[in-house]
Amino acid sequence: MRLRSIDCVLAAAAFALVVAGPASAMGPEPANPNPPQSTKSAPKQDNTKTSTTPDQKKKKKKDQQSLLESPDFRVAYDLIYTEHDYAAGIAKLRALQADDHPDVANLIGYASRKVGRYDDSKVWYERALAADPRHARTWSYYGMWHAEQGNLLKAKDYLTKVAGICGTGCKEYTELKGVIEGTRTY
Repeated sequence: MRLRSIDCVLAAAAFALVVAGPASAMGPEPANPNPPQSTKSAPKQDNTKTSTTPDQKKKKKKDQQSLLESPDFRVAYDLIYTEHDYAAGIAKLRALQADDHPDVANLIGYASRKVGRYDDSKVWYERALAADPRHARTWSYYGMWHAEQGNLLKAKDYLTKVAGICGTGCKEYTELKGVIEGTRTY
Protein backbone atom coordinates (compact mmCIF):
# COMPACT_ATOMS: atom_id res chain seq x y z
CA MET A 1 0.00 0.00 0.00
CA ARG A 2 1.32 3.39 -0.98
CA LEU A 3 1.28 6.23 1.44
CA ARG A 4 0.18 9.60 0.27
CA SER A 5 2.75 12.40 0.56
CA ILE A 6 0.90 13.99 3.47
CA ASP A 7 1.05 10.71 5.30
CA CYS A 8 4.84 10.58 4.69
CA VAL A 9 5.30 14.05 6.14
CA LEU A 10 3.22 13.18 9.20
CA ALA A 11 5.12 9.94 9.69
CA ALA A 12 8.45 11.78 9.48
CA ALA A 13 7.30 14.39 12.00
CA ALA A 14 6.11 11.71 14.41
CA PHE A 15 9.43 9.90 14.08
CA ALA A 16 11.30 13.17 14.78
CA LEU A 17 9.25 13.71 17.92
CA VAL A 18 10.07 10.24 19.16
CA VAL A 19 13.80 10.64 18.52
CA ALA A 20 14.23 14.26 19.64
CA GLY A 21 11.67 14.36 22.38
CA PRO A 22 8.58 16.49 22.78
CA ALA A 23 10.45 19.65 23.81
CA SER A 24 11.97 20.06 20.34
CA ALA A 25 8.52 20.28 18.82
CA MET A 26 7.99 23.56 20.63
CA GLY A 27 11.07 25.21 19.08
CA PRO A 28 14.29 26.31 20.74
CA GLU A 29 14.39 26.90 24.46
CA PRO A 30 14.16 30.53 25.49
CA ALA A 31 17.35 32.05 26.79
CA ASN A 32 17.75 31.74 30.54
CA PRO A 33 17.59 35.24 31.96
CA ASN A 34 19.70 34.09 34.93
CA PRO A 35 22.39 31.76 33.58
CA PRO A 36 24.26 29.75 36.21
CA GLN A 37 27.40 31.45 37.45
CA SER A 38 30.67 29.68 36.96
CA THR A 39 32.48 28.68 40.11
CA LYS A 40 35.74 29.78 38.50
CA SER A 41 36.46 33.45 38.58
CA ALA A 42 37.54 34.94 35.31
CA PRO A 43 41.03 36.39 35.29
CA LYS A 44 41.04 40.10 35.81
CA GLN A 45 42.05 42.08 32.81
CA ASP A 46 44.43 44.93 33.20
CA ASN A 47 43.23 47.56 30.79
CA THR A 48 45.90 50.05 31.75
CA LYS A 49 48.48 50.68 29.10
CA THR A 50 52.07 50.50 30.14
CA SER A 51 53.69 53.36 28.33
CA THR A 52 57.29 54.32 28.47
CA THR A 53 57.96 57.81 29.66
CA PRO A 54 60.47 60.01 27.85
CA ASP A 55 62.83 59.67 30.84
CA GLN A 56 62.63 55.87 30.66
CA LYS A 57 63.38 55.97 26.94
CA LYS A 58 66.41 58.19 27.52
CA LYS A 59 67.69 55.88 30.26
CA LYS A 60 67.27 52.80 28.05
CA LYS A 61 69.09 54.49 25.18
CA LYS A 62 71.87 55.59 27.53
CA ASP A 63 72.19 52.05 28.92
CA GLN A 64 72.35 50.62 25.41
CA GLN A 65 74.97 53.16 24.38
CA SER A 66 77.08 52.51 27.48
CA LEU A 67 77.02 48.78 26.69
CA LEU A 68 78.44 49.49 23.24
CA GLU A 69 81.18 51.60 24.81
CA SER A 70 82.05 48.98 27.44
CA PRO A 71 85.49 47.34 27.27
CA ASP A 72 83.92 43.86 27.10
CA PHE A 73 81.82 44.73 24.06
CA ARG A 74 84.85 46.32 22.42
CA VAL A 75 86.90 43.14 22.99
CA ALA A 76 84.12 40.98 21.51
CA TYR A 77 83.82 43.33 18.55
CA ASP A 78 87.57 43.16 17.89
CA LEU A 79 87.63 39.38 18.27
CA ILE A 80 85.01 39.10 15.55
CA TYR A 81 85.93 41.85 13.09
CA THR A 82 89.70 42.11 13.53
CA GLU A 83 90.90 38.71 14.69
CA HIS A 84 88.12 36.68 13.02
CA ASP A 85 87.90 34.54 16.17
CA TYR A 86 84.17 34.15 15.89
CA ALA A 87 83.71 31.52 18.60
CA ALA A 88 85.57 33.60 21.19
CA GLY A 89 83.67 36.70 20.11
CA ILE A 90 80.33 34.93 20.51
CA ALA A 91 81.34 33.70 23.97
CA LYS A 92 82.35 37.21 25.00
CA LEU A 93 79.08 38.67 23.73
CA ARG A 94 77.02 36.02 25.50
CA ALA A 95 78.88 36.80 28.74
CA LEU A 96 77.54 40.37 28.53
CA GLN A 97 74.07 38.98 29.25
CA ALA A 98 72.58 41.47 26.83
CA ASP A 99 71.22 39.06 24.21
CA ASP A 100 68.23 41.29 23.48
CA HIS A 101 70.37 44.30 22.64
CA PRO A 102 70.08 44.68 18.84
CA ASP A 103 73.81 45.26 18.32
CA VAL A 104 74.76 42.26 20.47
CA ALA A 105 72.23 39.92 18.85
CA ASN A 106 73.21 41.13 15.37
CA LEU A 107 76.90 40.59 16.03
CA ILE A 108 76.24 37.07 17.35
CA GLY A 109 74.21 36.44 14.19
CA TYR A 110 77.02 37.72 11.99
CA ALA A 111 79.67 35.61 13.75
CA SER A 112 77.43 32.54 13.59
CA ARG A 113 76.96 33.07 9.86
CA LYS A 114 80.70 33.40 9.34
CA VAL A 115 81.29 29.97 10.90
CA GLY A 116 78.50 28.41 8.86
CA ARG A 117 75.89 28.08 11.60
CA TYR A 118 73.12 29.49 9.44
CA ASP A 119 70.21 28.34 11.60
CA ASP A 120 71.74 30.00 14.67
CA SER A 121 72.50 33.10 12.65
CA LYS A 122 68.89 33.40 11.51
CA VAL A 123 67.64 33.17 15.10
CA TRP A 124 70.00 35.95 16.23
CA TYR A 125 69.15 38.24 13.33
CA GLU A 126 65.46 37.85 14.09
CA ARG A 127 66.13 38.53 17.75
CA ALA A 128 67.97 41.73 16.86
CA LEU A 129 65.09 42.84 14.64
CA ALA A 130 62.58 42.07 17.40
CA ALA A 131 64.56 44.42 19.64
CA ASP A 132 64.86 47.11 16.96
CA PRO A 133 62.86 46.68 13.74
CA ARG A 134 64.75 49.60 12.18
CA HIS A 135 68.24 48.20 12.80
CA ALA A 136 69.79 48.79 9.35
CA ARG A 137 72.93 46.73 10.05
CA THR A 138 70.83 43.68 10.91
CA TRP A 139 68.64 44.05 7.81
CA SER A 140 71.82 44.29 5.75
CA TYR A 141 73.45 41.23 7.34
CA TYR A 142 70.22 39.26 7.18
CA GLY A 143 69.98 40.16 3.49
CA MET A 144 73.51 38.81 3.03
CA TRP A 145 72.41 35.66 4.85
CA HIS A 146 69.59 35.25 2.32
CA ALA A 147 71.95 35.90 -0.59
CA GLU A 148 74.31 33.22 0.71
CA GLN A 149 71.34 30.85 0.90
CA GLY A 150 70.58 31.61 -2.76
CA ASN A 151 67.47 33.67 -2.07
CA LEU A 152 68.29 36.86 -3.95
CA LEU A 153 64.65 37.97 -4.07
CA LYS A 154 64.50 38.11 -0.27
CA ALA A 155 67.91 39.80 -0.17
CA LYS A 156 66.58 42.47 -2.55
CA ASP A 157 63.53 42.94 -0.30
CA TYR A 158 65.88 43.56 2.60
CA LEU A 159 67.92 45.97 0.48
CA THR A 160 64.73 47.98 0.02
CA LYS A 161 64.18 47.96 3.80
CA VAL A 162 67.72 49.20 4.37
CA ALA A 163 67.17 52.00 1.83
CA GLY A 164 64.03 53.01 3.70
CA ILE A 165 65.95 53.21 6.97
CA CYS A 166 69.23 54.87 6.04
CA GLY A 167 69.06 55.66 2.33
CA THR A 168 71.04 54.33 -0.62
CA GLY A 169 74.30 55.96 0.38
CA CYS A 170 74.78 54.29 3.76
CA LYS A 171 77.35 51.56 4.33
CA GLU A 172 74.67 48.95 5.10
CA TYR A 173 73.00 49.57 1.74
CA THR A 174 76.14 49.59 -0.39
CA GLU A 175 77.52 46.43 1.25
CA LEU A 176 74.31 44.44 0.75
CA LYS A 177 73.90 45.76 -2.79
CA GLY A 178 77.43 44.58 -3.62
CA VAL A 179 76.72 41.11 -2.23
CA ILE A 180 73.52 40.87 -4.27
CA GLU A 181 75.33 42.01 -7.43
CA GLY A 182 78.18 39.58 -6.77
CA THR A 183 80.81 42.30 -6.63
CA ARG A 184 81.47 41.88 -2.95
CA THR A 185 81.60 39.17 -0.30
CA TYR A 186 80.97 39.82 3.32
